[in-house]
Amino acid sequence: MAAVYKSLSKGANGQKAEAPANGVKKNKQRVLILSSRGVTYRHRHLLNDLAAMLPHGRKDAKFDSKSKLYELNELAQLYNCNNVLFFEARKGQDLYVWLSKVPNGPTVKMHLQNLHTMEELHFTGNCLKGSRPILSFDAAFDKEPYLQVIKELFLHTFGVPQGARKSKPFIDHVLGFTFADGKIWVRNYQINESEPSKANPGQDEDGKTEANSKSTKGRSKELDISMVEIGPRFVLSPIIIQEGSFGGPIIYENKEFVSPNQVRADLRRRSATKHNARAEQYVERLAKKGELGLRTSGGKQAPVDALDTRELFA
Repeated sequence: MAAVYKSLSKGANGQKAEAPANGVKKNKQRVLILSSRGVTYRHRHLLNDLAAMLPHGRKDAKFDSKSKLYELNELAQLYNCNNVLFFEARKGQDLYVWLSKVPNGPTVKMHLQNLHTMEELHFTGNCLKGSRPILSFDAAFDKEPYLQVIKELFLHTFGVPQGARKSKPFIDHVLGFTFADGKIWVRNYQINESEPSKANPGQDEDGKTEANSKSTKGRSKELDISMVEIGPRFVLSPIIIQEGSFGGPIIYENKEFVSPNQVRADLRRRSATKHNARAEQYVERLAKKGELGLRTSGGKQAPVDALDTRELFA
């Protein structure tokens, strides 16, 4: 946040930022991609899919600690990365995504759900490995302040800078971020270009075609552009936004977010309530049988019959 304040104060004073010699400002963004211990195979496949989509990323081994996340700042500086994409697995089934801007922040924590990797989807879309994507954001990202912060972090993390070390000079896929129902829906599409059909739609009933304008020699052919989904796809639920990098005060908290642990606890409590009701009914039924003398042990004793065979021949 200090770097943002410094840049804004420079702009307010009318001072221009230092420009390089060729007049083109170079975008230097590198992303450190890693996960914690306990991730499942589906989480690992998603991590590999995202690492293949980010040629400016640096994939690292699993991070051991779950409480000392501030150590990721030193790890990112060691690998000369200014962005961190961290996957935190909890209880072998819940996955949380941390996006941070090293070293000054901010940091956003999100819950990832509805995960589908590229191996599971088997979509027909495809793109060149290392190509640069077009980032498409919903109009809702410009309405709320916390969504503007998340959008900026997405731009720095998923936006491949021009001239990155492993990137290709092509743009052939689109990363779409849509905000709906309090969640962020992420999709990846291929930009498919195809030649238009040869059939002329301007033909009338008599078989005469309409006069078309003469095209110049240097004019390129018009292509039909369509979108074909590639994968992966997942949904992110924002939880908190911290001012610093993996620390600092919380500047946003999603009050509507319900932890998956709480959901599972409610389900267990509901099933336990049903079991307790059945157990109480069983105890009441045994007590009623005992009062009626239908049980040999427990409850009210049945009166002794003097003509009973066991009493006569005792």
